[in-house]
Amino acid sequence: MLVAACGPSGEQLGSGDAPNAQHTSSPPRPAEPTAEPTSVTNATPQNGVAASPTAATGPKRSRVRLTLALDWTPNTNHTGIYVAQSKGWYEEEGVELRILPYAEGTSTDLIVATGRADVGVSFEESVVQTRAKNQDVVSIAAVIQKNTSALVVANRSGVSRPRELDGKRYAGFGAAFEQPMIERVIKCDGGEGKYRSITANLFGYQAVKSGQADFVWIYMGWEGVQAEREGLDLNAFYINQHCIPDYYTPVLIASGKGVEQNADALRRFLAATARGYKFGVEDPEEAARLLVQAAPKGTFPDPGLVTASQKWLAPKYSEGQERWGVQTLQKWTDYPRFMYGTGKVTDASGNPTADEPDYEAYFTNDLLPR
Repeated sequence: MLVAACGPSGEQLGSGDAPNAQHTSSPPRPAEPTAEPTSVTNATPQNGVAASPTAATGPKRSRVRLTLALDWTPNTNHTGIYVAQSKGWYEEEGVELRILPYAEGTSTDLIVATGRADVGVSFEESVVQTRAKNQDVVSIAAVIQKNTSALVVANRSGVSRPRELDGKRYAGFGAAFEQPMIERVIKCDGGEGKYRSITANLFGYQAVKSGQADFVWIYMGWEGVQAEREGLDLNAFYINQHCIPDYYTPVLIASGKGVEQNADALRRFLAATARGYKFGVEDPEEAARLLVQAAPKGTFPDPGLVTASQKWLAPKYSEGQERWGVQTLQKWTDYPRFMYGTGKVTDASGNPTADEPDYEAYFTNDLLPR
């Protein structure tokens, strides 16, 4: 579920605290890392960033090889990466970037923490849960500045505010933070926070469209746009407007070791990536075209959806910030504190932990281009 950034909270892939979607921009959160991933067979462990002995692209600048792990199939959360690659901007920075294909059932955080990839696309809530298990991941850039996920109902339902979700059927995916989030949103509007969780055989807004569920949790930048294109009018209750602290989703992550030992390579990677997202803001139609062109064949059966999603997301990549990628301590404190307050953050042994960490260590802006 999680497009456009937007993204609800959750673990990763299939069991995450996020809206469920079939393709791009709205992927479900990956499952909590519990074991070393085995499904990424074509990824060469990098042990951080491996400098290549090949010729340098500039004075005293050696080329570096980096691998990037996707959180889902290519979508408009990833536009800046594919634009930068298509434009040759990584090459200009002396970076040879290899994008690892998404593998269902894997945790991007664990792939990065164990050195199977140098950089990954993840989510703030996943970083919190992974670090609680003593895994070494750090957020190095925010892809989108504000959470764009929402609880949605069909307009025809007559439900016009969150408190009217009491007693309604919700099609979810069993994420750890799903229930406390929904309860808070409903109670924030004066409701009791009581709803019925059901199992549907359709994902996301399709469950609402078919009548299998009354409401679902989706990313408006992808599934919201998709529903509109199909003529389904939705009433959306953005979670960050109803007593849920705003948070970053998605984010780019690296290992703490990589940040310390390979800062120059990561700076070069982010310099090119920032250019890619800036291009996506300034020319969303061309950025969408480059994304469709660069993605594996068959990724986007409806290229028009990619363009519409890109236009929707374009002003949100850097919204409220002068530079793309900047993160704040407030957003890395408020939502994680909510997570810890639910008692559902667990340690490496699977036991709930209430000891709040040093949130400032969860992210860095030091590698972003000035």
